[in-house]
Amino acid sequence: MAARPAAAKAGAFRGNKQSLPQKPCSACGRPMTWRKRWRNTWDAVKYCSDACRQRG
Repeated sequence: MAARPAAAKAGAFRGNKQSLPQKPCSACGRPMTWRKRWRNTWDAVKYCSDACRQRG
């Protein structure tokens, strides 16, 4: 039986990342791409990082 690649074991995203939703950061304006971690709170996510959250 063949071993699976390391990325498949880690649960990495294997689809088209360009099709994921995006929105700009409220502080710096950089585009944020949807993350699995944000699946339940995507509407409430405003900042791309802790640094931007502190800047407000």
